[in-house]
Amino acid sequence: MRLSHARFAALILAALSSLSHAEPLPKFENCSVPVESKQTTVPRLKFADAPARKYRTVIRDAASQPVNFAGHYVLATWGCGSGCIMAAAIDSKSGRVNSLPFTVSNWPMDVTEPLSYRTNSCLLVVRGSRNESTDRGTYYYAFDGKAFTLIGSKNGPMQ
Repeated sequence: MRLSHARFAALILAALSSLSHAEPLPKFENCSVPVESKQTTVPRLKFADAPARKYRTVIRDAASQPVNFAGHYVLATWGCGSGCIMAAAIDSKSGRVNSLPFTVSNWPMDVTEPLSYRTNSCLLVVRGSRNESTDRGTYYYAFDGKAFTLIGSKNGPMQ
């Protein structure tokens, strides 16, 4: 069955218009939070999960660093093998520690930091594979103080 030129053009226009209505990817400014000053003393850490307890030494060391994520959190990262990282958000006020619920690996060669984040935003952008899977992409997470929630993604070539 052959498509007429008019039908083919209509299909192309429909496909292009559906692309223009795609959800925009999250941006740091869409998840803005006020930045609070860090406590002068590090609070007693409260580990919310087993991975956080397992890596308590590196997390304790990171807790003394300046706030760098989501207003009053310190995002700590550490290696878990060659080309693999783990992370946890440390509340500089309460001491609560929330682990990122996956490892990150297989990020592109031109990406020096597979996690992107800002002091004044609750958005965490992850580039690479989660839990060493074969699916590689860019993943957007919002952090609410208790959990990282996936709010957008783009699989395939990294952004």
